[in-house]
Amino acid sequence: MNIEEKLREQIKENNILIYMKGTPYEPRCGFSAKTVQALIDCGAEFSYVDILDNQEIRQTLPNISDWPTFPQLFVSGELIGGCDIITEMHEAGELQAVIKEAAS
Repeated sequence: MNIEEKLREQIKENNILIYMKGTPYEPRCGFSAKTVQALIDCGAEFSYVDILDNQEIRQTLPNISDWPTFPQLFVSGELIGGCDIITEMHEAGELQAVIKEAAS
């Protein structure tokens, strides 16, 4: 399985998946920290991939998602966006609804 297939499989198999710098417990970038906090505030159970551990993921995922920056949040196989979009959704109360729908 090549890296693109592996990434597509991860996205498909995880209801809520964030590709981020660091881990939820030790984010290594402010944008990743802010995005993870929004997920936690919504009570989301999510999986994560630390892109700093794998340069190949860091280089390949933007081609698959058509999104150039990290973090990248996928819910039910769809790219929701990065930090700014997630923050806006969280502040508007929309993220909670997306998370709740994915959990059901």
